[in-house]
Amino acid sequence: MNLRDIKKDIEYVIGAFIDDCSLFSSVNSKADDEALGGLLDEAVNLYNDLKDKVNIKAEGPKGAYYASIRKELLEKTDGLYAKLSDIVKKAGKAE
Repeated sequence: MNLRDIKKDIEYVIGAFIDDCSLFSSVNSKADDEALGGLLDEAVNLYNDLKDKVNIKAEGPKGAYYASIRKELLEKTDGLYAKLSDIVKKAGKAE
């Protein structure tokens, strides 16, 4: 694993999440835009935090450091998707 790959992963995973939020908002008129805005803020903050971590000069083996960042990316993005799922369920019940 190298720096270029982890940067691409961060961009792709968080970008896909933002796209999913935007798609849900545009397709569902009952979407809670305030809650979605909060999720988007969390996603942007996660993106900024992870990019800051990637750009810090790593001590020790870089592969292990980047693997830990990738693990954090996936765990936190899973949490964001769980929150998005709750918003989708609430919008479905509102109909």
